[in-house]
Amino acid sequence: MQQYILIHYGEIYLKGANRKFFEDQLISNIRQALLEFGSLRLKHVGGRIIIMSEPDWDYELIETKLKQVFGIEYIAFAYNVDQNYKKIEKAIGQFIKDKKFQKFRITTRRTNKKFPTHSHEIDVKIGDFVRKKFKKKVDLENFDLNIHIDIVREYVFIYFDKIDCRGGLPVGVSGKLICLISGGIDSPVAANLMQKRGAEIIYVNFDSYPATPQENREKVKDLVKVLNNFQFKSKLYLVPFLDIQKQILKIAPEDYRVIFYRRMMYRLAAQIAQNESSLALVSGESLGQVASQTIENIYAISQAVTLPVLRPLIGTNKEEVTDIAKLIGTYDISIQPFTDCCSLYIPKHPVTHADLNLILNSEKKWRYQLLLKKTIKNCEIINY
Repeated sequence: MQQYILIHYGEIYLKGANRKFFEDQLISNIRQALLEFGSLRLKHVGGRIIIMSEPDWDYELIETKLKQVFGIEYIAFAYNVDQNYKKIEKAIGQFIKDKKFQKFRITTRRTNKKFPTHSHEIDVKIGDFVRKKFKKKVDLENFDLNIHIDIVREYVFIYFDKIDCRGGLPVGVSGKLICLISGGIDSPVAANLMQKRGAEIIYVNFDSYPATPQENREKVKDLVKVLNNFQFKSKLYLVPFLDIQKQILKIAPEDYRVIFYRRMMYRLAAQIAQNESSLALVSGESLGQVASQTIENIYAISQAVTLPVLRPLIGTNKEEVTDIAKLIGTYDISIQPFTDCCSLYIPKHPVTHADLNLILNSEKKWRYQLLLKKTIKNCEIINY
């Protein structure tokens, strides 16, 4: 019997007239994820994507790769049998004869309405066959084994495990976003959550080398490598920020330094966004988590740009963010010691309720536009 990889998607199915656009992007991303497995024999069948597999494939690796493709709800490694009731029964008997279980259920989905037996009737008949032949008990709630039967067009797929994925939308359907990324836990998670909504992420890191260690750069590069598993190609801007920070020391009140840092970061990111044809920025801010992330400070920082700033973590706590970081593989990198540029020259008592008029009056005395242009010109760009 031929084995298949059965791929189910969820949210995409609700896209109406635009569904084909989303499906085509998902198929393209699946091909990218499984590129090392050669030319895939892939078909789109009845709201599913099926891939004819080969016996020598590394199925654990395939599972890992497909879990990183947003848009997939779950996958299953399934066998296809002929659309004949007796052959279905025989195949199931062969598949489960060596399985250890006491209680089971049958779950049939019949999208091919030409198949003469209804789903519930198949559940009952196959259930009765398994119960009598193997002396096992039917239990629809507390089962050890779930025997799935999907009848789709000319196929009958039989499988026993649904491998949950993260759903969402395929990367590439929601345009480009510019994400401010540091070496911490939050910003890589923010980037990944926007990938889950179909956005292609371009990363911007602000680097104060040589006042901060060279290892900081390598850490950010390692984070982007992990995040690139979810979108297959990425771009990282390493922005030299030290000269700007030194100027801020001269013009900003000490307790406002981080606010000024962030305003300049947003301006630089907005310029990169313009160059990259992106319409929004992404930040890893969570309301109230640190001094710069009070609502007053977020307002004062956001005022520096006209682009929308998306903050997918705004209502989360650290534990929730940490769980996602562990799931996507960035946590172990993020917790390595580092000193980011915002930690440089940090005040002892940073302001928590920034006065926007004070900020604007201080910036009027500072001709920072030429410095912005020089900084953008000196960015290092790394492609993955």
